[in-house]
Amino acid sequence: MPRGRYSLHDPHDHTPLAEEHFHCAPGPSGWRYVSRLTAPSGDHLGSVDLALDELGRPIRLELHAASWQVRGAALDGVTWVRADPTGAHATEGNVRAHAFTGSSPAFLVATTRLLRLTPSAPATRVRLVALTDPVLAPRTVDQSWALVKREAHTTDNGPLTVDEYQVTALDTGEQHTVHIAGDVVLAAPGIELEDLASPPSVFD
Repeated sequence: MPRGRYSLHDPHDHTPLAEEHFHCAPGPSGWRYVSRLTAPSGDHLGSVDLALDELGRPIRLELHAASWQVRGAALDGVTWVRADPTGAHATEGNVRAHAFTGSSPAFLVATTRLLRLTPSAPATRVRLVALTDPVLAPRTVDQSWALVKREAHTTDNGPLTVDEYQVTALDTGEQHTVHIAGDVVLAAPGIELEDLASPPSVFD
């Protein structure tokens, strides 16, 4: 069960935003990721609890940020309920999309589990509901993902397979690169892996 810590920063000016302490593991139903976020000051910022089924679909998502809360799942596309800090109001949403995304590295791993790309496959289009900081506002985004390269690296714990993905935002054409090993993001815009207590999980 990988445990570790990511640092999250603004990808444009590198302003530190948060640290995300996480643990994740594959299980009988798929994969689960749990984390808590702290501000640079040490204050609690929120949490992520994401469970995928064996096909990579989100069967349960619970996000907390700035006292806002979102609960969602894959149901007729993706469906969610977003509650305000007072708890007095809750709004439901539903979009014909494949999954969720957001600032947590968990969503990058989740997208790769959903797409199951191979290095020879063409780029694949995916529609996601982005839950944007700081109030978890939902926004539908279209992306294109391609697995550009797969390399095996020698480590003290045996070979480590690293996948390099090219992600394109289809509304702007902006591209970026994501490096993932198993269920751990090694590098992505705004994300750095600072500490890892055990090796990434190996998926079948």
